[in-house]
Order: sequence, then structure tokens, then C-alpha cells
Amino acid sequence: MTEKSKVIFGNKISDKDYNSAVKSKQKYAKKFGDDSNKSYPTRVIRNEHIGDILGVQDIRVDEEGESLGFDEKNGIIVGNIRMGFGHYRISMAIASAANALGYTPYWMDLNSYPNTTCTKVISAQNDLYSMGSRISQKSKLFNKLFWEPMNYEGFRKLSYNASDEKNAELMATVFKNVPKNIPVIGTHVWPAQAALHAGMKYVVNAIPDNWPMALHFAEGSIHTVQTHYAYQGYRILNGMRGNEVLNPMPDKDLKYVGHYIDHELVSNIEADCAARVERKKSGSPMRFLLTIGGAGAQKEIFGAIIKELLPKIREGKATLYVNVGDYKNVWDDLTKEIPGMADLAVTHFNDWENTRAFTEQALTGEVSGIHAFWHENIFEAVYCTNLLMRSCDVLVTKPSELAFYPVPKLFIRRIGGHEQWGAIHSAEIGDGTLECRDTAHTLQMIDMFLNDENYLSDMCANIVRNKENGVYDGAYEAVKIAMSLKQE
Repeated sequence: MTEKSKVIFGNKISDKDYNSAVKSKQKYAKKFGDDSNKSYPTRVIRNEHIGDILGVQDIRVDEEGESLGFDEKNGIIVGNIRMGFGHYRISMAIASAANALGYTPYWMDLNSYPNTTCTKVISAQNDLYSMGSRISQKSKLFNKLFWEPMNYEGFRKLSYNASDEKNAELMATVFKNVPKNIPVIGTHVWPAQAALHAGMKYVVNAIPDNWPMALHFAEGSIHTVQTHYAYQGYRILNGMRGNEVLNPMPDKDLKYVGHYIDHELVSNIEADCAARVERKKSGSPMRFLLTIGGAGAQKEIFGAIIKELLPKIREGKATLYVNVGDYKNVWDDLTKEIPGMADLAVTHFNDWENTRAFTEQALTGEVSGIHAFWHENIFEAVYCTNLLMRSCDVLVTKPSELAFYPVPKLFIRRIGGHEQWGAIHSAEIGDGTLECRDTAHTLQMIDMFLNDENYLSDMCANIVRNKENGVYDGAYEAVKIAMSLKQE
């Protein structure tokens, strides 16, 4: 196992920070055990939720049973974790692109093997992050003094990466019975780090954010980024140890690829944007898609948006899609707090075939009222938004991974300082609004979309232009890079 916590891209880590990283690993090993010497049975099965759409097969660890086996020639592993919806969504984009390019995408969720140390370590950190996110939405003081600085500067530090690399040594075991010559694309840094510690030969680390942070380093992999701003910041390790000028990343280790977007969305950009412009011209109800996070974060803003839109929905000027993911309690809370909402709503709850049928019909048919979506299964909960994106006019979201998607976007207040740079990038390339950091400005943007003649159509024109320039080709390019490593 290669020592990756003492020197990062030629930059020596202090003895103090290295010892802290070692203690972090020891703490988790003491709490959850160290299963490095175990050899878990590993099998491949068809993914029953998105297998038919994206060609995805699951890698199951610590499970006995019949296996489809590995395609060592055309297989590609999408290594991910469930930490919110973002990393799952990026994984789906990578899998979609791989499937479109003729490869077999394997889904490997390191947070789904409950008996392994790997999953226990990830789950513990995920629980802490989720708790911090929830508290940050309730306490402005906590958000200002701890949460924003941690997400903005804490994760940026090289010392943070040193600890992550040490902890990832406890995650490598799940790759033990996976063929080492199958390329891996990690859509979170931990799967990329774990794959390298396990001896996987070809690893791509698909970095999600537009704010360069050492958190995302997996030295030994090819790092891909979605923006030129991120490329510049990562190349020089900008601000990752205060004002110190650091050794840069080698050019061979960092590639700009563009946004990680599903083939199904990229290939239909022109048709979907033309449909949006036509609906605006014809006076059809404007379709707003609200995607609400699992903890119900920013529920107050979403509630204000819905209250603002209810009269417009009754008048036939607006239509609302609401996806609450796999958290039905969020929908229940909204309907209790907003009188009259439930009366206008058609619920598409936990019925994947019904949801898919609706999204197909909505591409060409009329849609009115409110349509609510909840799915217990995580794949369906996440991919529901992707299916709804094609027929919506405006996506209302915080500026996280969805900031990069080719659909007109209204950005509400971020969660974590790093997210603001997604909104800045989107506004600069013209496919989304500025970040609306309070309710008043959010409602102003709602009014702009509804009543301005050119606001929506301008964004649609920019999206088409961006596609022509390859801005949304990142998932294809990441897959091509991963598969090309086998030829070198």
C-alpha cells in the first residue's frame, strides 16, 4: 500500500498534520475494526431500477449468489457513495455516457456494504455532514462561524487531504476481488482513493465542484474538472496552504473535460430548448421543477416559492413539479403548511412506471397543476429529477451538482460556501441565474421568468451554444480518458 499522506504532489506534509492523519485512521479502526485481511465475496447483478435505462450493473460486496461476471474488456466501474444526491447523480451521468459509448457501466457504491469497515467509516462521516448541514439551516451563528468556513476553507487545506488518504486505506478492501484492470471513475474522492490503495490500475477522479479544494485529491489518478476556473485552481493548488506557493499538479494528472451530464439530456438539448421557447411564445403554463433535499433544507424558501406560484397555477400561468426524493415527510410537511396545495396536486408516489410514463407524456403533451414525486428507492428518487428536467422550463435548486445541468436554472441560497461558485459559473455561461440568497430575490427571479419576454429564451439559446462548444461533454470525456488508460 503506497503512503499518500506524507507528500502530496511534491508538497511535504508537516509531521504534526501527518500524525493527526494517522490518529484519524486509528480512531476509525478502533471504532469499526480493520478488515484489510478479509476477502469478501463479490458478485455482479443487474440494477433493477436504472439497468434498463442506463445499462447499469451493480457490484455487490459481501454477498453470495449467482454473478453475471465482469466484462474485463468493455467494463468500467463508477465508484461512488451516497452522500446527499449529488454524487449519485454524477455517477448516473458517467454511467449514461459509458453506456452510450458502448461500454458496460458497473455501479460500486462504497456506502452500501454494511458489514465492511469501508461503509461504516463512510456512513459515520456522512452522518456528521448531514447533521452539520441541517444545523446550518437552523442556526445562522453555526453557519457563519463553523459550517461555511469548514466547507469553504477547511476542506481546501492539504492537511485535510492527508487525513482522507489515511482513512481511505480502511476502504480499499472492498476492491480486493474486483479485476484490477477494469478502469474506475470515482465520483467522490473516497472511491478514487480507495481504488488506488487497492491497486486498481486505471483510476479517474471526477471532481464535482467549481471551488478547488484539496479534499478532492487522489494522487495517482487522472483528475477531471468541469470548468476552466477549477482547472487553474487545482493546477497550482491555489490557497491550499494559506498564501504559500506550492508545487503544482503535473499537467498529466489534471484534465478539463466539461460538465458531467447524462447522454439522454445532452443528446436532446436542442429539442428540449426549442420546446421551452415554444411554450413561452404560446402562453402555455411555465413549468417549474423544485428538487428538495433529503433533510428538507431550505424548506422555508421552497414554501415561499410554492405560495407565490399557487395563484399562477390556478390561473393556468404556471405548473409545478415537486420532487422530494426519498423523503415523503418533506411533502407531508409542505402540504400541512401551505393551504390549498394538496387540492391542486397529483401524486406520483413510489410508482416508477407511472413516473416514467408521466415524464414521457410531458415532453409533448399538456401539463397543469402540481405534480409531486416521491420514491423510496434512492436510484428512482435521484433519477426522477433527471427525467423531469427534459420537460421542465425552469429548475429551482441550490447551486450544487445541478448547477452544471443544461436546463434554465433559478438558484436559491447555497448550503456551504463552496457551492456559490457553481452559481457564478452558471451565470457566466448564461444557463442559470445568480444565487438568490434571500426569499425576496428568489421571488423576483420567479417573476422575471414568468413575465419577461426574453429571460427564458436567452438561457435556452445559451444552452444550445454551450453544447456546440462542448461544455456539456464532461461525462463522455471522463469515460474516454478512463478507457484510454488501458491503451497506454
